[in-house]
Amino acid sequence: MIDTASRIALVMMAIALLLNLWRLLRGPATADRIFALDTMYVNTLALLVLLGVWRGSPLYFEAGLVIAMLGFVGTVALCKFLLRGRIVE
Repeated sequence: MIDTASRIALVMMAIALLLNLWRLLRGPATADRIFALDTMYVNTLALLVLLGVWRGSPLYFEAGLVIAMLGFVGTVALCKFLLRGRIVE
């Protein structure tokens, strides 16, 4: 049962990533594209956690933690660039 649920969840997360990619490429404004990129980080994190549960490997959780940290820093840097025109002052 958990195997079937994990596979269904993995497919749903892959579809969510594709929809986020579509919004990233087609977003009408820059803020929409930044939001889509941030959501892609979250979906990738969820996908890695699901893979870790499905395969029973803690390595996926560590990779998810790295992606979460990079996603946060990337989103903050993009927002600062959007507001101020430069990242480091």
